[in-house]
Amino acid sequence: MDELLKKLEVLTDAAKYDVACTSSGVDRPGRPGALGNAVKAGICHSFAADGRCISLLKVLLSNDCAYDCAYCVNRRSCDGPRATFTPEELCRLTVEFYRRNYIEGLFLSSAVVKNPDYTSELMLTTLKKLREEERFWGYVHVKAIPGADPRLTHALGLYADRMSVNIELPSQKSLALLAPQKSKEKILAPMGLIRDGIKENAADLARYRAAPKFVPAGQSTQMIIGATPETDRQILALTEGLYRKYQLKRVFFSAYMPVVSDRNLPARDTPPPLLREHRLYQADWLLRFYGFSAGEILDDQHPDFNPLLDPKCNWAVNHMEHFPVEVNRAPYEMLLRVPGIGVKSAKRIRAARRYAALDFDALKKLGVVLKRARYFILCGGKSISPLPMDNPAVIAGAVSDRGFSPRELAPPEQLSLFAPTKEDGVKCLTGQI
Repeated sequence: MDELLKKLEVLTDAAKYDVACTSSGVDRPGRPGALGNAVKAGICHSFAADGRCISLLKVLLSNDCAYDCAYCVNRRSCDGPRATFTPEELCRLTVEFYRRNYIEGLFLSSAVVKNPDYTSELMLTTLKKLREEERFWGYVHVKAIPGADPRLTHALGLYADRMSVNIELPSQKSLALLAPQKSKEKILAPMGLIRDGIKENAADLARYRAAPKFVPAGQSTQMIIGATPETDRQILALTEGLYRKYQLKRVFFSAYMPVVSDRNLPARDTPPPLLREHRLYQADWLLRFYGFSAGEILDDQHPDFNPLLDPKCNWAVNHMEHFPVEVNRAPYEMLLRVPGIGVKSAKRIRAARRYAALDFDALKKLGVVLKRARYFILCGGKSISPLPMDNPAVIAGAVSDRGFSPRELAPPEQLSLFAPTKEDGVKCLTGQI
């Protein structure tokens, strides 16, 4: 047992930098003789030692990697303890942790042991034992291994709820520099296979209700931010392309943590670009829910995010020709572009104004953040903006993020995770931007 716990300590620590971990996205009730279930809205959360919110047993099958990616703490040339679970050990841990109410599911990834096929076979054996022998019916997220036989990737998808293929770095040039054993083609091939498998499975389920499900919660990916010189515009354009071509559920961004040394990487004392990561997540939300395109958020003249303004506010103050908008008549698509009006509040406005004209008090009750929105809206032809709307620079200063000064912007810092304001908390929980 002591040896198993040592392996667990090594392999959970090795997995902590992978952030592509989310709520399940799949509903599956429990069944007689099976252990666990899955709830679409989310699963129980806790906090890891580094402050990240986790909801699963997040672990590597092995950190004994055959690859030598410069940025990775598990690379072949890096000194450190190595460990590999057997499928039986990992199944035992998952079931025992679930029975103790520690976890609600499993997030399984792995370093490349020997080669991609061998690693995928170990992962497949683990999931088969977990599902068929242990009768575990909880949520399972598994990482596909680029370069593995497509048949192995497809077989993994029949046992997993969600799959992901980490794109790792935003360009082929960066992959060639820092991860020469990986390539864009090897990474995108399993993404396409999973996409096609999901489409085929949807057709099968339409004809045969009892057809086995293939990756019912969809696929996601992760990019490392700050290890290479790509601009925010390049990263956002790639993100938009991945959503369109591969129908991903999420693209996750991970600020590069300088845990290893290499001449092609930022210095070890370089702080992780947490503010940049935060801005990318805000822009990602705009792509998925607010009707923005990557070309609208950033362009050739402005290839990087404004450190003082969130992407939606930045767009608004640079396009004041569209404002102010009359909330009682503006189309839904334009309401979504008003800072301080989120998806939920825009839908509420659209529904409420059918029955009565709205005033500013009504907007506040509908969830609009008037502290931001007042500079961009009219109600019944009236404005409550304390500033003239013909001066974008003044409005930009009024709606800029609090807590940052020019001195603090080098290096940038992220807003505190553990001491957010009430307004920040509401925005994080509801997606109001």
